[in-house]
Amino acid sequence: MNKETLVNVGKGLLFLLIGGGILYYVFRQQDLAYQEECAKQGVAAADCSLLNKILTDFASADFGWLALVLLCFTISNLSRALRWNMLLRGLGEGHQPKTINGFLSINLGYLVNLFVPRAGEVARAGAMARYEKIGVEKVMGTIVVGRMIDVLSILIMTALALFFGSETIYGWIEENAVLGEKLAGLQWLLIGSAVAGLAGLLLLYWFRERLLRVALFRKIWNIALGFLEGLKTILRLDSPLLFFVHSIVIWVMYYLMTYLCLFAFEPTAGLGPVAGLVTFVAGGWGIVVPSPGGMGSYHFMTSAALELYGVAGDDAFSWSNISFFSINLGCNVLIGLLAVILLPRINRNYSPSGTTKSPNDASS
Repeated sequence: MNKETLVNVGKGLLFLLIGGGILYYVFRQQDLAYQEECAKQGVAAADCSLLNKILTDFASADFGWLALVLLCFTISNLSRALRWNMLLRGLGEGHQPKTINGFLSINLGYLVNLFVPRAGEVARAGAMARYEKIGVEKVMGTIVVGRMIDVLSILIMTALALFFGSETIYGWIEENAVLGEKLAGLQWLLIGSAVAGLAGLLLLYWFRERLLRVALFRKIWNIALGFLEGLKTILRLDSPLLFFVHSIVIWVMYYLMTYLCLFAFEPTAGLGPVAGLVTFVAGGWGIVVPSPGGMGSYHFMTSAALELYGVAGDDAFSWSNISFFSINLGCNVLIGLLAVILLPRINRNYSPSGTTKSPNDASS
């Protein structure tokens, strides 16, 4: 086992421990609350198992609604693949990537993210670069563009959640004044970090001529230029309106995945679209934490959001597990494994259009 493999395995284990630790903490807190509720109702501790409740709740979930969730997931990834192809065509090198390659590469990335968080983008870029014969650094540049749009999208969704759910959210913050003060402090920390990061980038730019004399920095600079080329693709889109439509479809499908999943579980089936939006946004930020698929952090955030709307903590935790494992097992693992099998098969005799002289091509 080489050094790189050991590092990747180590990262995977570290992130798994982070996610598992958060998940255990949430489970432990909900288990204690569940035990207290059982004691109030006179239920013996031996007959009061949160784990058994979760398994029972999962088995009783309406799998028809979960099937619709999986359909929304598939539509979102298909739209993401079509949007990605528009960026790749914008490289101006005559590339006409196959939609199936984009779709399967995206799902391969999701599968890898379950084992090594944040490595999925690298795997996704590597697969597309290999089969479409495009410089991997340019492919990564287009992925960065997509991620930038995703960040903007989640910020817009967050603003919508704060607007439509303001009465519930701000009422809860007022009841938890200490948390509100902590959030205010975090705001200044984020602003300070952004300013420091911008200052660092400016210093690197001003001293770039000196730094370019160093071999390592030259390599990093060339990679950055490849990323920049990918970023420029957004200015060369053949149909900006269609690109915008795909971006909307992706995030509407993401929202529907959460909202429709509420109907799959009886204690959450009566919640409305605003509760679904708030829960979706909470889960979206939970996935940002570097743990496998957002494990633990997703449970914590979505459970907290559901409790805002009167869902009992144990039921909220059950729903979080139903949503999390349905998507990760039913979508990420299943379709991801299909991608591993199908990508080499469908590209066995494939000769992509467009060429690139980049020495970093996966074909080299």
